[in-house]
Amino acid sequence: MLKEQVSQLINDQINKEFYSAYLYLQFSNFYVEQGLAGFANWYKVQAQEERDHAMLMLQYLQNNDVPVTLEAIAKPDARLKSNMDPLEAGLAHEQYVTSLIHTIYEAAYADRDFRTMQFLDWFVKEQGEEETNASDLIKKMQLFGSDPKGLYMLDQELAGRTYAAPSLTL
Repeated sequence: MLKEQVSQLINDQINKEFYSAYLYLQFSNFYVEQGLAGFANWYKVQAQEERDHAMLMLQYLQNNDVPVTLEAIAKPDARLKSNMDPLEAGLAHEQYVTSLIHTIYEAAYADRDFRTMQFLDWFVKEQGEEETNASDLIKKMQLFGSDPKGLYMLDQELAGRTYAAPSLTL
């Protein structure tokens, strides 16, 4: 049985994961408006991933007979003016999400809730990948983004990203 604090933190995280999906859809929309369909695709796929993270957490609570409370999802408020803005906001957001996952993990550890810790291990690894991907995008944009041909090539690379469902099984 999950303790109340861990259950509440996971329930709160479900909302934050759905917010992440909304935020990345905002980034995708920004890039559509800029004519950068590859960047838009990259963030649309990212939004799908975040939605699935929320669904995994929802299913975990349901599998543990914990009622799920769905809250309102906040409107994304990122101020996007340049092509670099979503990339930098994305990295900062992923670092924030990592801190949230660590908070849940710490609570599970304090409760000696090894099953939840094992469940969260996947998210800890996933957040490492998310931060690396966000950081790599910034580096690529810094290297190639000011050159129109380089930006075009980078956009083409990002257009090739396809959605892959999470590998975590519950």
